Amino acid sequence: MNQTRNFLLFALLAVAYFLFMAWEKDYLTPPPAPAASSSVANAASAPGVPNAQPGSAPSSPSISNATGAAAPSSLVTVTTDVLRLTIDTRGGSLVQAQLLDYPVAPRTHKDPNPAPVSLFDNTDTHYFVAQNGLVSSSDPAAADQPNHLAAFAAAQSSYTLAPGQNELDVPLTWQDAKGLTVTKTYRFTRGSYVIALDQKIANGGTVAWQGNAYTQLLRTEPPHAGNWLKNISNPESRSFQGAAWYTGEKFEKLPFKDFSEPKDTLNGDFKNGWAAMLRLYFFAAWIPPAGETLHYATDTVNPDSAHPRYLIRAIGPTLSVAPGQSVDAKARLYVGPNVQGKLDAIAPGLDLTIDYGMFKAIAVPMHGILSFFHSLVKNWGLAIILLVLAIKAATWKLTAMQYRSSAKMRKLAPRVQALKERYGDDKVKLQQAQMELYKKEKVNPMAGCFPVLITLPVFYGLFYVLEYSLELRHAPFLWMPDLSAPDPYYILPIIYALVMLGTQWLNPATVGMDPTQAKMMKVMPLLFTVMFAFFPAGLCLYYAVNGLVGLGQQWWITHHVDREEAAAKAA
Repeated sequence: MNQTRNFLLFALLAVAYFLFMAWEKDYLTPPPAPAASSSVANAASAPGVPNAQPGSAPSSPSISNATGAAAPSSLVTVTTDVLRLTIDTRGGSLVQAQLLDYPVAPRTHKDPNPAPVSLFDNTDTHYFVAQNGLVSSSDPAAADQPNHLAAFAAAQSSYTLAPGQNELDVPLTWQDAKGLTVTKTYRFTRGSYVIALDQKIANGGTVAWQGNAYTQLLRTEPPHAGNWLKNISNPESRSFQGAAWYTGEKFEKLPFKDFSEPKDTLNGDFKNGWAAMLRLYFFAAWIPPAGETLHYATDTVNPDSAHPRYLIRAIGPTLSVAPGQSVDAKARLYVGPNVQGKLDAIAPGLDLTIDYGMFKAIAVPMHGILSFFHSLVKNWGLAIILLVLAIKAATWKLTAMQYRSSAKMRKLAPRVQALKERYGDDKVKLQQAQMELYKKEKVNPMAGCFPVLITLPVFYGLFYVLEYSLELRHAPFLWMPDLSAPDPYYILPIIYALVMLGTQWLNPATVGMDPTQAKMMKVMPLLFTVMFAFFPAGLCLYYAVNGLVGLGQQWWITHHVDREEAAAKAA
């Protein structure tokens, strides 16, 4: 197997992968399923109700998934050094969240201050909010409950983390006619994307209160890019979008298109877990206190609407508050970037939200090496080049064996063609004659295949690292303003096409090759130029530099083999 055939293998696998992903987006995503009898899913019958557990109330609480106006609301803005959020006093829900250090577009001279990324959004087409509340099991029929639809009161309409201030508390209060008071306090910390939540339940009545605290994330599926061509060029369209959770031992995901599949949905109890909604580079997750067992579930709200909303919820253990007493229900909410190596310090398993798929065992170490090189050169483009050189150095002997085999096979191509002409359709004799020729010339025709089988997983592991790593987002290098976006001038795809032409020149593929395959080889440079035009520039940079180094190595080995043969003949 020569280098040109390796290109063909990479191209076919990559094109098939991206075409399938884009086609799946356009044609396999099922339409919203119609509701059986109501436009609002009944949380009491499925994921909304925790299973009865020892010490719980006789009847399980029901949590409404309703989205209609249940209480008047006003908006409270909160600004820290890294976040700008909007809290709706209706339920105390977080309905908008902007990540101030992450602009939606690269900073340029024309636009030095682009708008920040919005993770939470309360518009219909991009709906994504974080909700929480309490639901009573001692008086489940009560119309007034401190859930995510209740009217809370805020002392101020805006809060700002002042210079030198490390923490900022934002309290919201609710009270019913029976003397039950709930103070919901969000605590923000400087430099942190973790928001602490404390729901303090003070019973000023004469009857004990029992109930459960819950947290949930509610999101609609992002609009599609429009067609398969745009999906190919948009990494976010190819990346996972949906819910994820951690059971304390295992990380699991549920894409939006599978929320309607009962066998795939979540409905169970586990300890030391968390629930999240993921998108490319960023995510939000509700994290309960360590050691606490919660009931987790997924559901679909308004499944027959134009923009159905997908829900993942966690319901805590039963709380009991005697008259004159108070109890606190705590949780944490992470709203921020997917930074490799830092999330597990927030909660066990949180690093798993950076999902490199089946090549994770290779991708994670590659990310670590890439980050190490960046710490040395302070530029992600240079770090990618150093990573290429490091991998080439580590695999030098393997690829050298491949190129040497390719060079020798090229020398034998005319003799192999002569054997084909001699034996015609007698494949058995042709195969025997070829093996005798290879044995006589001490050539192993499989020597070029084994290095490819070893290095192929490395290439695909790096594909996920370079495409899904947050660090490369908006990272500039030379003429490229963003290594996570396609090369704006298509220089790298053209360089790689020239590398392929050089490789084909070193490996004439027409002699002794199947005519159909030979024609494919001729169009490979054009195919790769078109394909790489839609790839992130970081990927193109890696493959362009890798191709240039490989071409130089192949040229040197080919000429070295020629010199060896010339010296042998002269002797």
